[in-house]
Amino acid sequence: MKDLSKGKESRLILHFATPMLLGNIFQQMYNVVDSIIIGNVIGKEGLAAVGASFPILFTMISLIIGIAIGSTVIISQYYGAKDIEKVKKAIDTLYIFIFFASIFISVVGILSSDAIFRLIKLPENVIPQASLYLKIYFSGMLLFFGFNATSAILRGLGDSKTPLYFMIISTITNIVLDLLFIVGFGWGVAGAAI
Repeated sequence: MKDLSKGKESRLILHFATPMLLGNIFQQMYNVVDSIIIGNVIGKEGLAAVGASFPILFTMISLIIGIAIGSTVIISQYYGAKDIEKVKKAIDTLYIFIFFASIFISVVGILSSDAIFRLIKLPENVIPQASLYLKIYFSGMLLFFGFNATSAILRGLGDSKTPLYFMIISTITNIVLDLLFIVGFGWGVAGAAI
């Protein structure tokens, strides 16, 4: 991993931060691509289902990003101090927390999807598609949280490029699978969530 304590600060920060900024752009492309394909193929009800799910999913994304940033700080401090034993403990703790938190959030999210949309007074004709989209999305929280935890660990160890590479690969894969599942197989909103 890269030692960020040696060299010109401005250059180190620029080289470290640029992949993170690009990664955020690619992460936003997930919802944009889903919206474009769903809007053009399924129509306004499908688009409304995905759009209604976005604030809930954004809350989950914000939660994991906050946890990841906190973990990155702790891991980077231990790594900078060359205390590898504490780095390992911090990584283990993060993975254990992420595992149980993602299971809990998945179960609660799946069981309460319909109630959430009724609470925000989503039109009844949109709730079935929105709830299906959200339930499928919540089913993948373990993988979603795991990816973000691993990215945080790598960043804490000074590697901001590897998470970017995986984000680019996953974004391209998402576009291809959206086209395959929504356009090719006709799975609709479920195809976008999968």
